[in-house]
Amino acid sequence: MPYYTYILTNKPNGTFYTGITNDLQRRIFEHKKGKIEGFTKKYGLKILVYFEVYEDVRDAIAREKLIKKWKRSIKLNAIQRMNSEWKDLYFELLVDPATSAG
Repeated sequence: MPYYTYILTNKPNGTFYTGITNDLQRRIFEHKKGKIEGFTKKYGLKILVYFEVYEDVRDAIAREKLIKKWKRSIKLNAIQRMNSEWKDLYFELLVDPATSAG
C-alpha cells in the first residue's frame, strides 16, 4: 500500500500545510470539501502543489517531519522543481490512465 507525503497551499506562494495519507485522492477531496477541521480548513488550504510516494508508512512519516522542519525557501524550491506552474495536482490524480492519451 502506498503512502503519501503532501503539501497544500491556498494560493501560489501562500500558506503551506504538510501531511501524510494512504489515500491521497480521498484526503485531498476531504480538504477541498472542508471535512477536515483545523489548520487547513481555517486557512482554506485546498491546492495540492507537491507530493511524494512511499511504500513504508514510517518513511512517509519521517519525510513529513523533515519537510515540516524545512525553511520556507526549501519548501518553495521543492514545489518549484516538481510543479513550476503551481498547478493543483489533485486534478492529475483524477485522470484514469486507462482512458488518457499518451
